[in-house]
Amino acid sequence: MAWKKSSEELKERFARVLPGHAEVERRQMFGYPAAFVHGNMMAGLHEERMVLRLSDGDRAALPGALPFEPMKGRPMREYVVVPPALVGDEAALRGWAERAFRYAAGLPPKSKKPAKKPAKKTAKLTAKKPAKKTAKKPSKK
Repeated sequence: MAWKKSSEELKERFARVLPGHAEVERRQMFGYPAAFVHGNMMAGLHEERMVLRLSDGDRAALPGALPFEPMKGRPMREYVVVPPALVGDEAALRGWAERAFRYAAGLPPKSKKPAKKPAKKTAKLTAKKPAKKTAKKPSKK
């Protein structure tokens, strides 16, 4: 089953509520907008849902939050889906996004992985084919 794109309205709201700290890096995750701190994801969108990475205490304190499962039966630890009622309250949502920032900023930084090398082509694919030799016909003089 293909995932649906997030609405432009949700993408804009997500951008507005993210903390303005210099350490917040915006990039894509699962093809959706996301925010990272020192390589650790702190928040993101998935379809029409907003997701936050929170501490145990904050996850318990967020009423109506459900574990985030991008694929059924495959929950992502520490991530919750923001209740729809909270998504509409930008002031409250900014506070929760700030909590997600503080939690992710306290995690050990992730080291950047080296870029993947392109796959080697097999000798058969890269070898040049020999030019065809054509027999010369003797010229008639």
